[in-house]
Parts: sequence; C-alpha cells; structure tokens
Amino acid sequence: MFSLKKLSPSITDMIRFDHSHVMVTFHQYTRDKRPSVKKALAETICDALEIHATLEEEIFYPVMRPRAHDQKVMEKSEPEHMEMRSIIAELRRTDPRDARHDELVFELMRDVQHHVADEETVLLPEAEQSLSKERLSELGTQMTKRRLELVTPKAGKIAKNTAVGFSGSTAAVVMGVAGALFAARAFTRKPS
Repeated sequence: MFSLKKLSPSITDMIRFDHSHVMVTFHQYTRDKRPSVKKALAETICDALEIHATLEEEIFYPVMRPRAHDQKVMEKSEPEHMEMRSIIAELRRTDPRDARHDELVFELMRDVQHHVADEETVLLPEAEQSLSKERLSELGTQMTKRRLELVTPKAGKIAKNTAVGFSGSTAAVVMGVAGALFAARAFTRKPS
C-alpha cells in the first residue's frame, strides 16, 4: 500500500532543501537580466518563501517552541517572516525595470541568509537532537501534505516563473538534478 510517510523526507531535510532552492534562485538574479526574467525569478523566490514560512509557522515552530534551548532565535523567527512578507509585498508592487526592484531582491536575500543561518545552526540541529527520527519523518509527512495544499493553486504560475527565470541557465539543470537526487534519497532511504 502507498504511504506518503515512507516517501517523505524528514522535516529538517525538507527545510534545508527549501533553503537551498531559494538560495540557488537568489543567485540567478542579477541586475543585468531582462525585466521578464527578473520578475519571474523574484516571483519564484516570493512564492517559495511564502510557502516555506507558512509551513514553518504551522508545523515546525509549534513543535520547536517548547524545545528550543536558544529562545532568542525562536522568538525572532516569526517576526523575521513578517518582515520578509512586507518586503515581498513591496517587491511585487515594484516594476522589474525600476532600480528599487533590484534593491528589494537584494535586501530580501540578506534577510533570508541571516534567517537561514540561525535555523541551520540552531533550530535544525536542536530538532534533530530532541526529536526522534520517526517524529521528524511524521512532521516531514505533515509538511509534504500541507505543501501540496499550498502549491496546488499556484502550480501553473510556479512552473511558468521557473521556466522563464531559469531559461538557458545551467542552474536549472543543477536544480533539476538536485531535486531528483533529493527525491531518490527520500525514496530509497531505509527506515530506522
């Protein structure tokens, strides 16, 4: 019988993969890209960050809040998401030909890098120490189900923006290979 639980990576692996996906996309964005490509890359980043933040707020943070040893990191995580959403809202209102568009993308990138560093050096290791592999997998399954709910209404838009944003880019090939390897690892991982 098909079981999503057996196929889904752990929640910490999923969070790391999301971070990597956004960083690869950020690195594709340069001031000299065509406006349509800049807009597509910015939209790809915005959608990925909004979905990721929602998943963390609904699934990961509630589990980690009582377990986190570094409460400062935990306490600033959601306000950082709110700041990110504010930048995203302004970015979406800004024409990609406007220099402010570039500034907002780079500001968002700096904020996300700082946020990712805190999560990957503090919260994710704490989750892996305080939660069993089974619990991490269960949370990964929850995150996968919720991600599908969040992505489904935007699937066409996400696919179009990815195609435009990564057209002619070796990064698209790298992302495709990385995604395939990540999925293969999840599918072939032996239960612990």
